Amino acid sequence: MTTILASASPGERRTVLVDDDGNLVELHIERPGRPDGVGDLHRARVSALAPAMAGAFLAMAGGETGFLPESAVGPARQPIGRSVSEGQMLAVRITRAAQGGKGPRLTARLTPEEATRIAAAPGTGPALIARGPDAATRLARAHLGAAIRTDSPSLAARLRIPLSHRPVLDDALEAELDLLAGPEVPLPGGGRLLVHPTPALTAIDVDAGSAAGTRDPQAQLRLNQAAVAEAARQIRLRNLAGPILLDLAGLTVKRREALAEPLRAALATDPLAQLRGLGPLGLFEILRQRIQPPLHEVLGWPPSPLTHGLAALRRAAREAAARPGRRWALRAHPAVLGALRDLPGALAEAEAALGTPLHLHPDPALAPAQSEIEEAAHG
Repeated sequence: MTTILASASPGERRTVLVDDDGNLVELHIERPGRPDGVGDLHRARVSALAPAMAGAFLAMAGGETGFLPESAVGPARQPIGRSVSEGQMLAVRITRAAQGGKGPRLTARLTPEEATRIAAAPGTGPALIARGPDAATRLARAHLGAAIRTDSPSLAARLRIPLSHRPVLDDALEAELDLLAGPEVPLPGGGRLLVHPTPALTAIDVDAGSAAGTRDPQAQLRLNQAAVAEAARQIRLRNLAGPILLDLAGLTVKRREALAEPLRAALATDPLAQLRGLGPLGLFEILRQRIQPPLHEVLGWPPSPLTHGLAALRRAAREAAARPGRRWALRAHPAVLGALRDLPGALAEAEAALGTPLHLHPDPALAPAQSEIEEAAHG
């Protein structure tokens, strides 16, 4: 049975979709203190028309600026100036998270329920009316009948499901999630994928490893067949978006063409991905729609001080659950502690999980990935 596992830890929510065979299919990492905004309902003011960009800029609550394409308001192919005017207040929903210094993408095409909810909200200026659904809710809607397990009391209450009093992510899943934070993915039988995100595109390279020196053409083909399947899986797991280039290992262009259909089939279960073909340089070209931020933007690439800090808070919560009644301290690089202080709610959630204050000890000698959880001295 398809299963949704939603794990809560201080400052972070990790939600995974697991298929009938126990394989990880989707991963969503959310930081409630800094939501990506997708699905949020807003009342916003048109601040500037942008006919050359076929849209308009809208001033939103908190000083953020969103972009409304003309295709997301008014009749199809109607110029933006005929649909809205500067200064006009609009009811909108965020359809794509902000990226690369650009604000979120908006739509004014709302359901009757959404429009009514925004119209009934008090006030007249730009305002956030309601937050969008979290990952667990989105997955539950998309996979009706899926089993749902969570160790989050608030999510269990909202979804009206039993609360798991044990972590819902086992050691094997935790190890796989750790791999997703890095660029290397081992392939069965040897070799690896190397994932290289850039601001413009993502490159995925197949490293043949020990198979590079073999004279067996079938071994090389088997490696690339495995790489095609795993690349499609990694694209979805990492929520990669925009142009994606896949470079196979050691095959002529003609032999690569034979892998186009297996790649297309592997991508078929991902509703956001589309194989565009094999380019003149022998690279498979994939385009994947962006909605939520890719995993590497959430975690940082390499992982950010905040990512290391939240991992340390997870360890602290596990230590406290295993050895209750003790006081705990986190020793970490100053950048890690600063990032935790800057994330709303993270340290408060940690102290609630521990049942006691968490003592923070800055230690510049530690690398960001070397945070230590230790018992605090009583005094």
